[in-house]
Amino acid sequence: MPGADSDSATAGAARAARLTVGGEIGEVSTLLLRPGDARWLLVLAHGAGTDLRHRQMEATAQALATAGIATLRYNFPSKESGSGRPDSAPVATATVRAAVRAAAEAAPDLPLLAGGRSFGGRMTSTAAAAAPLPGVRGLVFFGFPLHPAGAPGVARATHLAAVGVPLLFVQGSKDRLAELSLLRPVVERLGAGATLRVVEDADHSFHVPKRTGKTDDEVLLDVAGWVAGWADQLG
Repeated sequence: MPGADSDSATAGAARAARLTVGGEIGEVSTLLLRPGDARWLLVLAHGAGTDLRHRQMEATAQALATAGIATLRYNFPSKESGSGRPDSAPVATATVRAAVRAAAEAAPDLPLLAGGRSFGGRMTSTAAAAAPLPGVRGLVFFGFPLHPAGAPGVARATHLAAVGVPLLFVQGSKDRLAELSLLRPVVERLGAGATLRVVEDADHSFHVPKRTGKTDDEVLLDVAGWVAGWADQLG
């Protein structure tokens, strides 16, 4: 990953670089955050309405760093260009594959995970269902968008059975893009390789009401612990 903008990648500072996706897609931005005790590297994609520098993406990366998980965040081309429309699946999945290759080059000593927030997680699994993501041992979904808000359905989960690595779904119990009554059976049908962890009272962004007694940052620390514990069992 040539073109780094800073000299360090600690739990407090990420290293920026440019990533060439290939073809006519061009380049996108990346941020590598590697804590000193990193055991895993998660290739982390943003959701349709955010980008790699969004406060939630930053908070997620920092929380994961405290649990020993490095992250490579990256933009999808639409966000790199400032477009308000999400990329098509072919463009998004090509970007996922390029990011996975870049992660392996950036930290060849770390085993890989891949996934992301909402749209980013779904595009990662779409890519993995089409063909294995080299070196990736498991996928992590931070709010899998099972269906549009107000339009319950499971069609978006059809491809998941073709993903050949373990899957971790972290889902808010109040997520309007994934009714648990629909998601639980989906995860169960996927078998032992799929795990569901529920953030009680959380919405699609893992925001929880004050009555829970937890801040959003504390929720993300819990989530990071779940991801680390799950990953460490992958071997």
